[in-house]
Amino acid sequence: MAVDPALKRQATKTLRVLRRDYPDAECALKYDSPFQLLVATVLSAQCTDKRVNIVTGELFKKWPTAPDLAAVPLKRIEKAIQSTGFFRNKAKNIKALSRQLRDEFDGEVPQDLDTLVNLPGVGRKTANVVLGTAHGIPSGVVVDTHVGRISRRLGLTQAKDAVKCEQDLMRLLPRKEWIDYSHRMIHHGRQVCKARKPDCESCGMNKFCPRIGVSATL
Repeated sequence: MAVDPALKRQATKTLRVLRRDYPDAECALKYDSPFQLLVATVLSAQCTDKRVNIVTGELFKKWPTAPDLAAVPLKRIEKAIQSTGFFRNKAKNIKALSRQLRDEFDGEVPQDLDTLVNLPGVGRKTANVVLGTAHGIPSGVVVDTHVGRISRRLGLTQAKDAVKCEQDLMRLLPRKEWIDYSHRMIHHGRQVCKARKPDCESCGMNKFCPRIGVSATL
């Protein structure tokens, strides 16, 4: 599918501002290994990174590896992660993926998207986070609520579905920018382009942002 030149130019301007304003942006989740990042990302669904970091600080102190967590009774995992929400389902997935990593991959996290998404509780977004952040592999564009919202406001996509949004962004952005684009957009979404009250006046993109849908949010 041919890419609209105007959209390509919009993407280029967006990348330029993000690089300038957030040169050192990185993942907010704390981890010491790809496995820990995988678990933290699973826990981050419907939960703030701040809360996840509090929970994983204690969780990984007790059980830092896949074999460690695989051996923990489910009820203990549930209790340890309860404050992250949806804790029963998250605990079940964390225990199951820990077992699978222990039994099939010597406790290591595979560096392959198709293998990762077949682990319990791991979707494409989580797999992209782990591959991009832990391994530096640009397997795709991580589309969370911030990335999707701001990309739509900029006119880079019209898709509300995360997978379709990711496909649009992958066509527009150079592969080497996929990882940093997400990190920088997340920072921008938290600091400037907020969901309910975006600070358009202090935004570095205000000269070329069409502000699609912004009026309806104010």
